[in-house]
Amino acid sequence: MHVQRVAMPVSRTESWTVLGDDDVPIEPVERFLAYLTDIERSPNTVKAYAHDLKDYWAFLAHRGLDWREVRLEDIGEFVAWLRLPPAGRDGAVAVLPSAGSHAGAATINRKLAALAAFYQHQVRHGVDVGELLTTWQAPGRRGGWKPFLHHVAKGKPQPRRAVALKAPSKLPRVLTAGEVQAVLDACDHLRDRFLLALLWDSGIRIGEALGLRHEDIAAAECEITVVPRVNDNGARSKSRRQRTIPVSTGLIRLYGDYLHAEYGDLDLLTALTGGTSQFSGRVPDGGVTVPDRDQVRGVPA
Repeated sequence: MHVQRVAMPVSRTESWTVLGDDDVPIEPVERFLAYLTDIERSPNTVKAYAHDLKDYWAFLAHRGLDWREVRLEDIGEFVAWLRLPPAGRDGAVAVLPSAGSHAGAATINRKLAALAAFYQHQVRHGVDVGELLTTWQAPGRRGGWKPFLHHVAKGKPQPRRAVALKAPSKLPRVLTAGEVQAVLDACDHLRDRFLLALLWDSGIRIGEALGLRHEDIAAAECEITVVPRVNDNGARSKSRRQRTIPVSTGLIRLYGDYLHAEYGDLDLLTALTGGTSQFSGRVPDGGVTVPDRDQVRGVPA
């Protein structure tokens, strides 16, 4: 059983599926993942859900369970099974009590969220799974999909996912200005220096940075615009909304150095509106100073 990357037959959009031991797609999982692709969920999300459901189907096969007849207690066993190292999940290798958990709470919660979404999708298509992964709660909570005639029973208790682990909160580690400067000074090409400085200065994601085009950079206004679009290089903006971000003059000067190295003495307007997106060129001897973070708007402290 393994996860396989596929291309949708009409749009050729990248997607993922789960193949069984017979190398045939597992039908309920295939329908669910195809649905996620159809509604334009991120390929990374589809891939993660595919791996989560592959683990779940491996657990079902080991326990001899049918996915339509799983009880809440079986989900608890699935959580315990995920914590075991892969070599010990089939019972052939004894796992010592001192062995640490293979999967953390956040990873397990993501897999449970994938299961909840999978079963909700099956229920919408008429599959009877009982009250699996649900319990009762007071009405009035926010939710996503609502069934037909929801208004008739909206005052009654609504189901929600019952199994969830308490995951510790972790703050992201932020590089200091000195660390970022050391990284920039180690770059041999303007392509690399400009990319890293862009990430530091603007706070955008790497997929958004790799999807930028010359027309997205307003040098006079010191702004960049992140535009969700289909890119030939596969770069993808996580957000579906276009947004404009102010950047420092130091970054714009570095962008100008890149344009000069890439296009030479070409007219600046021509360089901004056309040409290749491949960065190249050497770093000038004078280098580029990282802008002070306190003077950069839109960057988390």
